[in-house]
Amino acid sequence: MRHVLVSICVLVLTATTWTQEKPKTQLPRGQISDLGRPTEKSDEAPLFDYDIYFPGKWNFEWRVPESPLGASGTIRGTETFTPSEDGHYYTSIIEAEGPDGPFTVTSTIAYEKQRKVFARYDKDSRGFEMFRTGPIGGDLGGFYTIHYESAPFEANGHTVRLKTKKRMVSPLNFKIEAAISVDGGPYMNYGSPWWQKEFKR
Repeated sequence: MRHVLVSICVLVLTATTWTQEKPKTQLPRGQISDLGRPTEKSDEAPLFDYDIYFPGKWNFEWRVPESPLGASGTIRGTETFTPSEDGHYYTSIIEAEGPDGPFTVTSTIAYEKQRKVFARYDKDSRGFEMFRTGPIGGDLGGFYTIHYESAPFEANGHTVRLKTKKRMVSPLNFKIEAAISVDGGPYMNYGSPWWQKEFKR
């Protein structure tokens, strides 16, 4: 009986030690202001911190209509954002599979934090390049939106413009609301996909 009790104590101590030594993964955090008091209308939202939010790998699925950018159907893939070395310029790469097959998009992103402005240049392996700019707005609840609008660009013999709203709704999710204009026509819905950040607990 004594041997049994000793064995049980050893198992309990081992399990306790393992539990205490197991590393804790830090959960991603939002950018909600902690003012130490209730917020007021005159309070300003903090500047968006790109380095806290974007770097890492994100998965997405995007249902798109037919357009000069490609056939209609579902695009599935990942976008990997890299941290900045200077707090100003960033890069990302999209690796995806769409109705027309696999493709990649390499991007250079500039963020003017104090001016609250983004600029992004995309080079798409499907045969076109796109430059877009726009402001970012936010609130004290930690919700931010980038309003991108592209310059006209050529794709498969057509002149295309794209507008997107990138809504950062949580530390692990953002939503894109896209609209496309072809050959000077009205903007039409181009899908509302979600990006979800890969996070291992």
